[in-house]
Amino acid sequence: QVQLVNSGGGLVQTGGSLRLSCAASGDTNNRYAMGWFRQAPGKEREFVAAISLNGGRTGYADSVKGRFTISKDNAKNTVYLQMNSLKPEDTAVYYCTAASSIFYSSNWSAYDYRGQGTQVTVSS
Repeated sequence: QVQLVNSGGGLVQTGGSLRLSCAASGDTNNRYAMGWFRQAPGKEREFVAAISLNGGRTGYADSVKGRFTISKDNAKNTVYLQMNSLKPEDTAVYYCTAASSIFYSSNWSAYDYRGQGTQVTVSS
């Protein structure tokens, strides 16, 4: 079993930045492709960004391209989401996910493990 622990959420003004972290513990002999999803109140969960097992490939939702950057430190079993130029519409609970796969996916169901979520609130 793998546990994912999110951190780094909070309240920020429009145009500000936050960095989310997600540390994996447990069965970390394996490595994982990892992703971030988010869900705003009253809205469906949506894909944000993902990164392949070795970190060589990344994917982003159109809504965050150019503003968010996903990165991965396999030595620390940690994935990061650097969020810049934040907008009120980025307000949501952000979830970290991990898949026992080389390649990443934008599909929530493709991931084997999910973190507890961290709140990001962007004030206007």
